[in-house]
Amino acid sequence: MPAPQPIRPANAAPSQRPGELKLCGLSAVRARFGRDSGSILRLYFDYETGRKIGVICKVLAAGKKIYRCVEPAELEKVAGTIHHGGIVAVVREVKPSRVGPGEAAAWARKRETVLVLDRIGNAHNLGAIARTAAFFGVPRIVIPEGPGAAQPNDAAHRVAEGGLEHIEVRMVPLLTEFLRELAAAGYDVLGTSPHGGKPARILALGGNGRAPGRPVAIVLGNEEHGLSPAAQAACTRLVTIPGSGQVESLNVSATAAVLIWALACGPTA
Repeated sequence: MPAPQPIRPANAAPSQRPGELKLCGLSAVRARFGRDSGSILRLYFDYETGRKIGVICKVLAAGKKIYRCVEPAELEKVAGTIHHGGIVAVVREVKPSRVGPGEAAAWARKRETVLVLDRIGNAHNLGAIARTAAFFGVPRIVIPEGPGAAQPNDAAHRVAEGGLEHIEVRMVPLLTEFLRELAAAGYDVLGTSPHGGKPARILALGGNGRAPGRPVAIVLGNEEHGLSPAAQAACTRLVTIPGSGQVESLNVSATAAVLIWALACGPTA
């Protein structure tokens, strides 16, 4: 690999600029490098991690991009967190685009699972859901526009461990209208509810009217309030994960994992 540039003093790293995003952790950086190496603007890493990224440094050197081995305290400053995993890539930020007319119908024809997030407010939960979606091969997550919905920011990318490089995050101005559009396109739009929905294990076996092979949209609600009444009404049915009753519900990212497997990726889906 090219020789790492000299360790810089602790006040020398440029701050994050508008339109930039910080990716922390080797998995996230490698995933971004594999998908779009040209989007990496600057790279900072500690000595141990530097021994593992020779190819990345070689490509950055060829593109005359900044890459530097820095002291641990400096890396923490660059990352803005102690959870940097030994490496931080500063990349160009690309905002999620809106779902266009006819796209839901095109996804339905390909029987692609869709995750819809109704005001999930915690970026860490968004990142964890994205990691699960990528693991199971779900191609996209749809979120509503507006300040109440978490965006794929630095924190979401850190928790996603590279998962956000393998899925699309798209936006819609009116979530309930989009849910109706999914249903009209042929999706089984399954809203999550801690109580009163059909047990997920029954639907996974094709029971209670669910048609195996029909495309599935899984709608996950806000961490505190769940699905809005309007979103519930726009779903084709509600799904509940039965539990012991000792706690009211799962974390939303755990709910996503259970339902993706049971309803979209299981042997009868």
